[in-house]
Amino acid sequence: MNKITRKRMAKRKQIIRRRLRKIHWEDQPRAMFSASNIHYQLADRSSGIACGGIGLVHMLARRTGLIEALDQNLHLLKLHLPYHESDHVLNLAYNILAGRTCIEDLELLRNDKDYLDALGAQRIPDPTTAGDFCRRFEASEVETLMNTFNEIRLKVWKQQPTEFFAEAVIDADGVIAETTGECKEGMDLAYNGKWGYHPLVVSLANTGEPIFLVNRSGNRPSHEGAAEYLDRTFELSRRAGFRNILVRGDVDFTQTKHLDRWDADGTRFIFGIAAMRNLIGLAESLDSTAWKPLGRKPKYTVRTQPRRRPRKVKEAIVVQREYKNIRLCSEQVAEFAYRPTFCKKTYRIVVLGKDLSVERGERKLFDDIRYFFYITNDRRKSAEEIVFSANKRCNQENLNEQLLNGVRAMRMPVDNLLSNWAYMVMAAQAWTMKAWLALLLPVKGRWRKKHKAEKQAVLRMEFKTFLNAFMRLPCQIIRTGRRIVYRLLSWNPWQHVFLRAVDVVRYPLRC
Repeated sequence: MNKITRKRMAKRKQIIRRRLRKIHWEDQPRAMFSASNIHYQLADRSSGIACGGIGLVHMLARRTGLIEALDQNLHLLKLHLPYHESDHVLNLAYNILAGRTCIEDLELLRNDKDYLDALGAQRIPDPTTAGDFCRRFEASEVETLMNTFNEIRLKVWKQQPTEFFAEAVIDADGVIAETTGECKEGMDLAYNGKWGYHPLVVSLANTGEPIFLVNRSGNRPSHEGAAEYLDRTFELSRRAGFRNILVRGDVDFTQTKHLDRWDADGTRFIFGIAAMRNLIGLAESLDSTAWKPLGRKPKYTVRTQPRRRPRKVKEAIVVQREYKNIRLCSEQVAEFAYRPTFCKKTYRIVVLGKDLSVERGERKLFDDIRYFFYITNDRRKSAEEIVFSANKRCNQENLNEQLLNGVRAMRMPVDNLLSNWAYMVMAAQAWTMKAWLALLLPVKGRWRKKHKAEKQAVLRMEFKTFLNAFMRLPCQIIRTGRRIVYRLLSWNPWQHVFLRAVDVVRYPLRC
């Protein structure tokens, strides 16, 4: 960022801050939204787009070598008339990053001259062509696509500081992707009674990146095929240079027949394990001294005066109408050794006991105790830390929500399982590009602490917020003989981070 850019950005920031400063208002005679004489005209020579951040994403795709890698590894087109494989893949990802929500919205973009000029394209694939491209994929080509993304991912990870590679935390989960279609091949009735597919998501919790996405029929169990893709994720993490690996999963992902092998490889694991009768018996036989109270930290740190807690409306209605209610009274943890049937080794079982009060209205019916079990080969962490680490796996649910309803990568717009798998992987790349931009933000100099906080904020940012902060930037598009200039027409609080990212992706990555 040069001095002129900094000066202009500071001026825009000053103008908006001046308008938003606190004022002791007097009673105003009219509403704030007072514009009345509004007219629309077509611009004569000026060109502009609403999604000015798309240029930054395209620069990222070029500098990471993603475009070249896609064209070298994918061979789905005999002739390029006129599109290459990378054009099709990025077209679907850019469609989502431009703020569109479905494959049909490509029709709007392909008719937007300024959008085409901004990307240096004469034309882009229409929705029908995009759907036909998805239908070209076989399972092996989808695997190649994911492997290509992961090779570029390694290049992005290599730009990170040493502390980044302390530990790779890998999560696995299944997602129900509901569909209203009647003729989509591979769809089935899921365990929750919904028709659709049941994709597997294997992700790196450190960054929120989906490493592998695997589409499956709706009636398939959550753990099906998980071990294979977990093994591939472990291999990828070791290639990247992670010094330790931790894998987490809920009860459906216990994978007891693989635990001995993973333990021998040095992979640590924390899995939920079903509350079987024998485990409950072992928990109940523990001496009272084996149990320790679980002290959870408060969700928020109060830096000023604590706020007055609002009235719990839901609880009041439950009591008033005498609904049955289960209230948590306390939590205790204990542990014991256990050898699963498919294992030759004995592992550590951490048990969380929840003391519950079953009530109806204001009357207490009875007390209940429920047990939750976690199996792990981690001998260093305390029982409390094991529980907290297992609970953090819930962040995977947030990622699933973003892929489902933020990115909308699991809309399943095509007519069969394989094609929808291909679309899902390509669409999810929009989320991955967000993560890569965050990871490449520099953290250095006197503002190191601030830059690190901004980097984490972008990394954890919801997709909708990211679009509003980094993508939906109104820009004037100026094309010269050698350059395409995006001239920013507005300011927002994230613009300085955006321009820092622009400075970074101007140059190829250090490999």
